[in-house]
Amino acid sequence: MQKNIINVGLLGMGTVGKGVYRILKENRAVIEQRVGAAIEIKKVLVRDVSKDRGVVTGDVIFTSDVLDILDDPGIDIVVEVMGGIEPALEYSLRALKLGKSLVTANKDMIALHGGELFKTAEANRCDLLFEASVAGGIPIIKPLKECLAANKISQVMGIINGTTNYMLTRMSSEGLEFQQALEEAQSLGYAEADPSADVEGYDAARKLEILASIAFNTRVPLNEIYVEGITGITAEDIKYASELNYVVKLLGIARESGDGIEVRVHPALLPKNHPLASVNDVFNAIFVSGDAVEDVMFYGRGAGGMPTASAVVADVMAAARNLLRNVPGIISCTCYDDKPVKSMGLTSTKYYIRLNVADKPGVLASIAFIFGKKDVSLASVIQHTTGESAELVLVTHKVLEKNLQDALTDIKKLPVVKKISSVIRVEGFR
Repeated sequence: MQKNIINVGLLGMGTVGKGVYRILKENRAVIEQRVGAAIEIKKVLVRDVSKDRGVVTGDVIFTSDVLDILDDPGIDIVVEVMGGIEPALEYSLRALKLGKSLVTANKDMIALHGGELFKTAEANRCDLLFEASVAGGIPIIKPLKECLAANKISQVMGIINGTTNYMLTRMSSEGLEFQQALEEAQSLGYAEADPSADVEGYDAARKLEILASIAFNTRVPLNEIYVEGITGITAEDIKYASELNYVVKLLGIARESGDGIEVRVHPALLPKNHPLASVNDVFNAIFVSGDAVEDVMFYGRGAGGMPTASAVVADVMAAARNLLRNVPGIISCTCYDDKPVKSMGLTSTKYYIRLNVADKPGVLASIAFIFGKKDVSLASVIQHTTGESAELVLVTHKVLEKNLQDALTDIKKLPVVKKISSVIRVEGFR
């Protein structure tokens, strides 16, 4: 006999949790038509059951004991929107072991413990769904797993952190320095009091780990992702980038080649005509290249309560359909391969380099000589004189990272070089 109601246990009632409740309530009729049964939140885990939740009415039961949800045989799907690793991981694993399908928006948990969670889900014939863990309301997990499954994916490149994208947009449009842009982002609620996860690139790295693992069917260890944030980006760099017809973005990049995959997060200069270059403010976008589909881009709000809740509820609906069809667990892990991750030194791209040097004859020649010895070819040079010093802005042709770094080590030793102010990779070229 088919169920008329699919019951949900919700772990957490913050911004996303409230969004999940609101969508399930306001769109109840259309959701029921699309699923074939009503979906109702039966119980919600919160720290303080006496706190007024505002939006919540009806028969929802609040509890501070997670076992009220996990051990309830009437709850079919557990939705984890608590965030963090513990106790979210403990609760999620227990839910799966008890045969409940799990929907989560937790990028940290999926990036660090996805393998363990998937093994547990498969062993207990449950669904594990996590569309909301990357890029909020932008559909990207399902497209990579299903819609683009016929393709050999060669590249995933994206703007996957809204805070840093907002800051770089403001630095570009208003000439703000990093600290000014950060303080503005904090005042608007886009950046946390401790912004390190965003500005140092760690948030983007965890999202990229999930995307790369799916795109290339191999589990990517988080500690093998090269991570560099935007703290060293200055208004001067952005001004020069614009002069060279580029914009600066924090990118997550994953590429596959014959000798492995490269997975890296760092600031990069993008040509102004690249599709990602026009993605501004807190918006996210992910650019995917496949052998059959060629290039596609997914764009939208990468965070926020309602966009993230939209992805969560869509996963709940998918899990509910599978339960109704008696096929839970049909959505399994796609990491069936074991591909090596290339070291950063073996990756190749172009580079923007800004140096402060003595303003005297022969300086550029001595720098170019060292670059030449290390197989680094220069594509363009800008020189500005400021009193006794000069500023050189160089853009290289495509070069091996190791060769570039070796050259910079020797260039630093030149008496005429006062400072290597910036080294930023250049991406998006053909």
